[in-house]
Amino acid sequence: MHENVWTLREIQSQPQVWNECLGMLQQTDLSGLVAGREPERAEWIFIGCGTSFYLAQAAASSLNLLLGVSARAIPASEFLLFPTLVVPHDRKSYFPVLISRSGHTSEVLQVARHLQSQGISFLAVTCDGRELTDMTPRVLRMPVVEKSTVMTSSFTSMLLGLQYLAATLAGKTQFLDSLKTLPAELNRLLEIYTPRIESFAQIDVEDVAFLGQGALYPIASETALKVMETSCTYAQYFHTLEFRHGPKSIVGPKTLVGALLSETGYEQEAAVLREMKELDAYTMAVANTASPALRNTADLLIELGLSVPELARIAVYVVWGQLFGSYRGLAKGLDPDNPRNLSRVVTI
Repeated sequence: MHENVWTLREIQSQPQVWNECLGMLQQTDLSGLVAGREPERAEWIFIGCGTSFYLAQAAASSLNLLLGVSARAIPASEFLLFPTLVVPHDRKSYFPVLISRSGHTSEVLQVARHLQSQGISFLAVTCDGRELTDMTPRVLRMPVVEKSTVMTSSFTSMLLGLQYLAATLAGKTQFLDSLKTLPAELNRLLEIYTPRIESFAQIDVEDVAFLGQGALYPIASETALKVMETSCTYAQYFHTLEFRHGPKSIVGPKTLVGALLSETGYEQEAAVLREMKELDAYTMAVANTASPALRNTADLLIELGLSVPELARIAVYVVWGQLFGSYRGLAKGLDPDNPRNLSRVVTI
């Protein structure tokens, strides 16, 4: 019925795309790509816009956790407008990583031109390539082709690419092996949960909030953005336990609260979702392993059942919000491939 919706096709194709990307990464000299600017020598600052900014946050968390080094993420606009707040005074002490699916995003290109003018080396992470790849010899280009306006497989593939890079630099071979298992696991999960999400997306909700902690916070942020983009439904994102501190005032019978549950903070995070259910919200949970209490709390439960480290799973957590947003948009009579007021590339 929805075979002509490119966004859905690209979400469903992620297992195949991930396999292709992981194969390319295995053949790439990733250490050579960043030689002389390793994280131990310079603070990596990940820079992007929109979805690519949330990707930057997830990549910074991954680098921090895998290598035990400081890393940050900032929007390209913050670099351009308030550089003294985010950039070290010693230009040799940081290594920018510029992220853009298209390689054509105006604000990212402005940052790249500024870095060029200052003689600052940077890494470009992209799918399409375009101008960005002509501005630096350090390029990580993922073999992903998307026709839809919103980023789905490009987000997850670039995230896997940056995690693969970090794990390679850290010498974490078991983590690399874990990433290689994800395509087959996601294929299994899509078969189980796609029809359940399509059915669940028929609910009538006016407000949506997605919650996550740690490395799952930027994934919750991206999940909320996908729902906004593809269904024109107002969605917000919060650190899970912070939702108690004011934001829960929006909760009612036409609110959906989705929780991306970590293992590290599982009990505390699951308690927040339970409280929202008691306030009459619809509830959605993504967890690796669900307790009996969570099964009673969640109106829709996505149970991953992955035997890989917690950090290696984060790309899998976003897929279900991608699907929900697209199916919710279709339920509202909208076209997820052509979101209102949006274009595939932001140029100014």
